Amino acid sequence: MSGDPEQDYFAERALRGIALGRRNWTFAGSQRGADRAAIMLMMITTCRLNDVDPKAWLAEILARIADLPASRLHELLPCWDGRPPNGIAMCQSEFVEILNRGKPSVEKIIRIGMDTSKSVFQLHGVNAAEKPILRKKLSRREMVKFFEKAAPTTVALEACGGAHHWARLLTSFGHEVKLIAPQLAKPYVKRGKNDAADAEALCEAMSRPTMRFVPVKTADQQAALTLVGMRERLIRNRTEMANAIRGFAMEFGIVAARGMCRIEPLLERLANDQSLPELARELFAMHGDEYRDLLSQIRSVEKKLMELHRADECSKRLAKIPGVGPVGASLLMMKTPDPRMFKSGRDFAAWIGLTPKDHSTAGKVRLGVITRAGDEMLRSTLVVGATALLQHVRAGRSRHASRWLTDLLQRKSPKLVAVALANKIARVAWKLMVSGETYRRMEEQPKAI
Repeated sequence: MSGDPEQDYFAERALRGIALGRRNWTFAGSQRGADRAAIMLMMITTCRLNDVDPKAWLAEILARIADLPASRLHELLPCWDGRPPNGIAMCQSEFVEILNRGKPSVEKIIRIGMDTSKSVFQLHGVNAAEKPILRKKLSRREMVKFFEKAAPTTVALEACGGAHHWARLLTSFGHEVKLIAPQLAKPYVKRGKNDAADAEALCEAMSRPTMRFVPVKTADQQAALTLVGMRERLIRNRTEMANAIRGFAMEFGIVAARGMCRIEPLLERLANDQSLPELARELFAMHGDEYRDLLSQIRSVEKKLMELHRADECSKRLAKIPGVGPVGASLLMMKTPDPRMFKSGRDFAAWIGLTPKDHSTAGKVRLGVITRAGDEMLRSTLVVGATALLQHVRAGRSRHASRWLTDLLQRKSPKLVAVALANKIARVAWKLMVSGETYRRMEEQPKAI
């Protein structure tokens, strides 16, 4: 070499192009032969640049190269006292580094898809060349030990029961965890339905640049959602108990008007009716005790829910939207990920499932019923709130009867109008969450000049 760093760097770049270009040739029928040819050509060129006779070097190389695997070819490189003779600028380690530069690792796992269950976990991992190098079925304890010792990588899980717990645990081990909705991972299942196919589908779906992921919830967020789920279950049990009391009372010719507020007077009538058998009165008393216990538990859960609502400033702003209320506002805060993930209010309403299905083809627009995608509890709460608001509007007792709403009521059925109103409520809620503004009625908004 000349000793000039710029000229030496120029020579190194020329050699690198020769080696990397020839490595892709199919030599002697295999990629292994192509690797050997690339190394030999580069060393011959190096010898010529430094006035070294390559024939003497090749004589020894040709005698040994057939017995060496491609992974040990670097042992054939000449290196005396750590540097080649006659000023050759590359020693063995530098040469191998140039050859491996840009070459994907065949050992490192870059992605792992994991199919989860109660006690069996199926893993599918690929390297940088997108070749499967990991297929394992592990128990619960073995899976935890595996990820504790594994190098940090990206792990894909299906957003199902227990997924948020595993996401938090694997994140604490240094891994990046991505949760995928089941309906988005299903198209990547090639054939059949088994744990290995599901894990491979998750690994493949995670690599898509347009894939949407579910944000990982914290333990506090899941505790709040447990509170909401418990309230829903208690209300469902209350409705079931009220229907049972009405049904048993009807067998004895006693009926009550509609409404939950009619259950207590019905129980009093049943307790005081001496024409009923004694056994029937005892059973109705047992039903009444169970019904009152449910009411007490519902009040306790709603009290805790209101405490969470009052502690959140955004939830209090959302509650001012007509048709939302404290429960709807709390659900919007608990169920919704970062609202800035959505480009517009329509995208947010579509995420909840309040937009029509699209069956358009050949330039013809065909819209069907709502998609019902997203969270069912949040969607039903918004629709119920919109239905309650609509009842007041139709009775003339509401201040929120906009011209759009009254015109829609004249053209469409009340139930369809309630869904449309719920869609509008979702859009308004998204705007308030993103902007931090407070809800204002139309007449309170400043007029354009």
